[in-house]
Amino acid sequence: MTIAFGPVPSRRLGSSLGINNIPPKSCSYSCLYCQVGATHGQLIKPQDFYSPEDIYQEVSQQLQKVRNAGESVDYLTFVPDGEPTLDINLGRAIDLLRPLDIPIAVISNASLLWRKEVRSLIAKANWVSVKVDSVDEGIWSQLNRPHDALQLNDILDGIRLFARQFQGELVSETMLIQGLNDHQDSVVAVAEFLHEVGVSKAYLSIPTRPTAEAGISAPSELSVNLAYQILANRLPHVEYLIGYEGDAFAFSGDVRRDLLSITAVHPMRESAVRELLTRAQAEWSLVEELVAESNLKEVEYLGKRYYVRRFATQHEE
Repeated sequence: MTIAFGPVPSRRLGSSLGINNIPPKSCSYSCLYCQVGATHGQLIKPQDFYSPEDIYQEVSQQLQKVRNAGESVDYLTFVPDGEPTLDINLGRAIDLLRPLDIPIAVISNASLLWRKEVRSLIAKANWVSVKVDSVDEGIWSQLNRPHDALQLNDILDGIRLFARQFQGELVSETMLIQGLNDHQDSVVAVAEFLHEVGVSKAYLSIPTRPTAEAGISAPSELSVNLAYQILANRLPHVEYLIGYEGDAFAFSGDVRRDLLSITAVHPMRESAVRELLTRAQAEWSLVEELVAESNLKEVEYLGKRYYVRRFATQHEE
């Protein structure tokens, strides 16, 4: 079992050295869309997996290899094949890693934040992502397929309590699934909750890899753009988590690549696209080519025309 891996390019965290502190697939959820597969034997009580000393040893060794190769690491990220807060020694592992002087991130499904001890452990990190796919009990049960003992209200209260005590950067991630949580009422409710919690940034995801259950599809570009606009109306910063990670924030001077990179993160109004083309001394015909090639799609919202990156998993109806 490899505990430390990467670094990998992360749109959220830059160059991220991953820490797999949970063996597959120890989790409190069995999400329909999980790329690791279904969870067999769900857990909700934190327990021993790998010793914090072993985690530190593997991370420090991997970090040295990376530095010897002339690369840098922006974050050490607990992003295992399960739920990282199931590790009863997570806090101790973070304490051991702290002297490496690299910010520490934890990507969590938030399902155990109703536990005071879990909130205390994860609060040691510099950056924490919490999953909020829905604040509706029925949708949550269908989409995340939680452990029978979990209650959504307890989880939402745990996120609220954690947000009050956490001194680092708190962000959220919402996975949109066609026909389940992509309708307007669902997204509005999520936006209101995240506004109340006060996340610094909200990420919208779609399934781009094989999922635990067959037949799980990404919403249409129009639905995702609508969700973006709803969240952006209530939150300070919203971004997509779709497409290729490596070029997402790059500015290359290649206007074609720049357009595709930007629209993979943010919908662009027609006026913004025209401004970018003007700066690049490029013609509108480039946009027409990208639309014809199915790399970009035009969508309308509140009377404005937007351009969004065509998803690789999206099929025309």
